[in-house]
Amino acid sequence: MALKRRLGAKVLRAVASALRLNILRLLYDRGPLSYTEIMSYLKLSPSRDAGRFAYHLKMLLNMDLISSDPSLKKYRITDLGRSLVEFADDLENKAYREQMLVRTSRLAIERFDRNKIAEALVREGDVPADLAHRIAREAERRLLKLGTKYITAPLIREFVNAILLEHGLEEYRHKMTRLGFPVYDITLLLKEMSERFADVEQVQMAAGRRVFEEYALLSTLPRDVADAHISGEIHIENLGDWVLKPSIIMHDARSFLHHGLTVGGDLSKINFIPKPKSLRAALCLLRDLLQLTSAEVSKEQCLDFINIFLAPYAENLRAEDIKEEIKLFLTSVNLTVPTGVSLGIEMGVPSFLAEEKAYGPDEVGVYGDYVDESIKIASAFLECIKDSVETKPILNPSVIVKLRDELSGGESEKILYLAHELAVHGIPYFANLMGEEQRYASYTALGSRLSADWRGDWEIDVIRTGCLDYVVVNLPRAAYESDREEDRFFKEIQEYAEKGLMALRIKHQTIRERADEDLLPIILQRKNGDRYFRIENALSVLSFVGLDEAVRFMTEESIRESRDALRFAEKIITKLSDQTERYGRKAGIRLKLGFPSSFEAATRLAQLDIERYGLGVALTHGERENPYYTGLNDIPYHTEISIDEYLEAEMRLHRLTPGSHMTKISLKDEFSPDDLMETTRMIIDQYNIGFYAYDRPLTYCSSCQRTWHGERLKCPICNSVNTLARFRRRETRYRTERIK
Repeated sequence: MALKRRLGAKVLRAVASALRLNILRLLYDRGPLSYTEIMSYLKLSPSRDAGRFAYHLKMLLNMDLISSDPSLKKYRITDLGRSLVEFADDLENKAYREQMLVRTSRLAIERFDRNKIAEALVREGDVPADLAHRIAREAERRLLKLGTKYITAPLIREFVNAILLEHGLEEYRHKMTRLGFPVYDITLLLKEMSERFADVEQVQMAAGRRVFEEYALLSTLPRDVADAHISGEIHIENLGDWVLKPSIIMHDARSFLHHGLTVGGDLSKINFIPKPKSLRAALCLLRDLLQLTSAEVSKEQCLDFINIFLAPYAENLRAEDIKEEIKLFLTSVNLTVPTGVSLGIEMGVPSFLAEEKAYGPDEVGVYGDYVDESIKIASAFLECIKDSVETKPILNPSVIVKLRDELSGGESEKILYLAHELAVHGIPYFANLMGEEQRYASYTALGSRLSADWRGDWEIDVIRTGCLDYVVVNLPRAAYESDREEDRFFKEIQEYAEKGLMALRIKHQTIRERADEDLLPIILQRKNGDRYFRIENALSVLSFVGLDEAVRFMTEESIRESRDALRFAEKIITKLSDQTERYGRKAGIRLKLGFPSSFEAATRLAQLDIERYGLGVALTHGERENPYYTGLNDIPYHTEISIDEYLEAEMRLHRLTPGSHMTKISLKDEFSPDDLMETTRMIIDQYNIGFYAYDRPLTYCSSCQRTWHGERLKCPICNSVNTLARFRRRETRYRTERIK
């Protein structure tokens, strides 16, 4: 017993010096260090402090608190020394620790406990337990030095992450990063959303998406893919929804008209809407479907063949009654469905649907029996939207008029003319489905295209599926990095595309995980044993921006200026398309090349390139403060070229982008419906353009509730400026912009 007491006394004498205790703490925190390294860390002078330092080091060695490793010429702390450091820290910190309070992420106040730091490191970062406790002790020491009695969980996390970085433990720091953003960013978000006429709920949703953007970049995507997005090599669309839900869904209205709609994933809230018995009930059911599904889809929902599938409910109804029901449906969807909605309108019943069993109030035969009713419903949709044009046009839902060679003449011609009366105002869209390769194609207003090119069955490939998402490749960045060397240019594109395709593959995997977790109860409910949304058949699109700018940088000619430039553009797209198809076959997922559906990528990537290369190198469009790359249209649609040249270039590139495309035909002057009908016939006869829309900016006065063509600076009636809003189609859809 006396021997133990004498040993204890020696140990206490060994650490009676602050320098000796600092040496022990340094070796505890840093691991083995050399003589010179210890002196350097402690800021001791080799000439002035060497003797004193050697004396203290020898005492620690004699007391077995440290040991030397002659082969490495380093000193390390022993288990006894480690216990002594921990005892000393506990003794020093006891009083302070008991007074220090923490506001936790659970919004509770607790006494500080360093063991919780260690537990979090092990649980969240997979840090080895021994290392976790050392990091926790160091964090505790630093926090106690602050002298404050009240700290927060985020502050503790910042200290821990700083220590991890200092120790070179970047992998663990990455896992421990806190998701969120500063108060200032919230202020900017509020301002940004107000300019988009957003409401409070949309602001909250935007804030939530920002958090999930960080989560996707930090936790879901590989580091090189996340870095490629952040740096601007690629742009991942809908990043805030990347791990949660698909971007686009193609509904099959028949499924719900026949079986009804089951509502609610929570057992306590499950309800059932029975199959409808009238046109009004059918439209209400479809509206409810769109409202519910909007929480599970990030961008767009499409009800294709809607006038055909509703036709059995219109039997024996007057045209006026049909129109009244359609008007109520359009108004309700416009007000209550936050996602985009596309309605596919047929000018008759295509042959592949004519013999399909029809679903209606009763057993009603086949859809071919309801040609007249389908035409009445098609006319009602277009007439209702036409009635809204002079006041405030209905821009969502969007109507897509489908052109087929088998459905022309007679009543179809009347519908086509009515559609072109709307086209004068920039509404609706047109899907050119002439030709065998387009026969089973379906489009949404975002330009996304699904056809029978995956399993070979139009029902499996086109409906009850959709598009999981887009990744956009920055073509001008590849051009700038290549220094105009063609081989290097294509190598850069290939590397960017590889990262984008990897992101799309991960998106496919994460949506499958959501299905297993039952987090998408509406679109993944089971129908006859199969899930409603067929994930395995869903499309993912690799896209690109800045094709014209990349071609100009590499060839010094725009696509519109020479055939050689156009051929070079085709070469770029062909290589991207081939790479996408190969990757899809290898991964076993449906991948296609397409044009982007969002203007965000075109602006974000242009801004990043200007910051990186400067205005003297980066080739962009728009004002200096708001630059952008060409995106949806490879040729800027405002350039002064003939309509024939423009359509020919668009046609050649549409063939190479089967995943998504749309041509915007600018209406700078006033045109009649007959003029536009002539252009449509030219497109059908001469140019194989799959999807297009006539584009015209619109200005709306909220005071007069009137809409005018063009970009007005003041209301022509009340002369007001502050009551104006502008509808512009910077992408596939019109967006509302405040006039500043």
